[in-house]
Amino acid sequence: MLNITLYDSVIACLSLLSSVAADANAAEPSSSESASPSTFKPPQVFKNANLVHVISLEKNFAKEAINVLIENVSTEPQDEYFLPFTSSQMERVGGFEVKDRKDPDVVGFVAEAVEVDPSSNLQYYRIRLPKPLAPNGQQTLGISFYYLEAFTPLPAAIEQSEKQYLVYSFSAYCPSSYPTIKQKTEVKLPSSDIPDYTIIAASGDEKEFPVKQGSKLTYGPFPEVPAGAVSPAKVRYEFTKPVTHVSQLERDIEVSHWGGNIAFEERYTLYNQGANLSAQFNRVKWAQSQYFNPQTYALKEMKFPLKVGSKDAYFTDAIGNVSTSRFRSNKREAVLELKPRYPVFGGWKYPFTIGWNADSRRFLKKKSDDTYLLNVPLLEGPKQAEGVGYEHVQVRVLLPEGAENVKFYTTAPESSITEHNVHLERTYLDTIGRTVLTIKARNLVDDLRDRELIVSYDYSTVAILRKPFVIFASMMAVFTSMWAISKVDVKFSTK
Repeated sequence: MLNITLYDSVIACLSLLSSVAADANAAEPSSSESASPSTFKPPQVFKNANLVHVISLEKNFAKEAINVLIENVSTEPQDEYFLPFTSSQMERVGGFEVKDRKDPDVVGFVAEAVEVDPSSNLQYYRIRLPKPLAPNGQQTLGISFYYLEAFTPLPAAIEQSEKQYLVYSFSAYCPSSYPTIKQKTEVKLPSSDIPDYTIIAASGDEKEFPVKQGSKLTYGPFPEVPAGAVSPAKVRYEFTKPVTHVSQLERDIEVSHWGGNIAFEERYTLYNQGANLSAQFNRVKWAQSQYFNPQTYALKEMKFPLKVGSKDAYFTDAIGNVSTSRFRSNKREAVLELKPRYPVFGGWKYPFTIGWNADSRRFLKKKSDDTYLLNVPLLEGPKQAEGVGYEHVQVRVLLPEGAENVKFYTTAPESSITEHNVHLERTYLDTIGRTVLTIKARNLVDDLRDRELIVSYDYSTVAILRKPFVIFASMMAVFTSMWAISKVDVKFSTK
């Protein structure tokens, strides 16, 4: 539950971040992309004095971190730094965040996708610095982001008990819009079983790269690299876990003031993007293997850590209720453990729904007479050792009927929010309809689970009493009508 100090800071954030605020009278979607001419090229006002590029392939999405010391080489202060991506990468990149590596107290970095030319293979993310960097000034940036659908299984089809190998393509030179004086690239892998990887041959006094140390490959350090230079590379490695990918997640959060309850429901369209089976699934062999519990690339169970106090959990799929689940809730934890109706192998799909209830006092705070603050996770979902990627996420917050002046703030990367709006939706026994905040996001990962979504809204006493008054008036009208009808004489007269 939020404390009073945090609520005060949230109110300040909500008032400042009007770009991510929505109200009931403005239901048009917003976008984080900005446009530039098709001939745009980043001005050469920076150089990368030192750069370390870290690629983590330990989960079923790729996480990249760029730690770079930038220097302003122009004669004017500069506050815009551009990072290049290919069009294919722009479709799959998400969770883009920037911070100052040396001083975590420095805030105010803004990252946004720049729409240049849809037909061009080169796109950019623009990073706005909190304050312009003076000529010859330096700043250390920590840039992190994720790639979904980043891997290709090789071989593409394997036997049920065979090892799975994935291939990842990257550049040994970190793609940059500016010249780089010194750099290296580290590739972190889940195991030391790495049968194939690109070798950069030695030339002159240079060493051969990469250097292999256990489950890590290191390319570099390289001498000065010009802007835009790339060095294509690939790595093939063992991954004996499912490549779990959620193509669509619909998450509903329904707030009830009268019931003192918040109802959560999540609808998943889940795929395993690992290697396909090369033969028919053998259920007997699968049952036998469960006695010694070997590593498998099939998804056979999931664990959902929920907030303490959660209750009434359920698990259904396209057929109906699924009994292979276990829910435990106490004062220390609340966990929903479930097993799909069948093991999900590579190329297989499994749509399912889970839901639960929670006491609203754990998430809802009354700030003033008419203002309320709701603090819930933007994303929860399963917590797996191999990770989970979410391509499309839709979060709907169903507020009470009559809620107004709706605003929201999230600690998740703003660059991943693609659209938001507020509209009215009629549900059972509504008069004017409930106020619904809808937030759409792309390319999220479970590393971002539990990032906060804070919603403020006004809910007056008149609005609170509207529904019970309408229900009371309706029931009185029914009883009055029945009484009036009972007084009507319908007997036939004998005269």
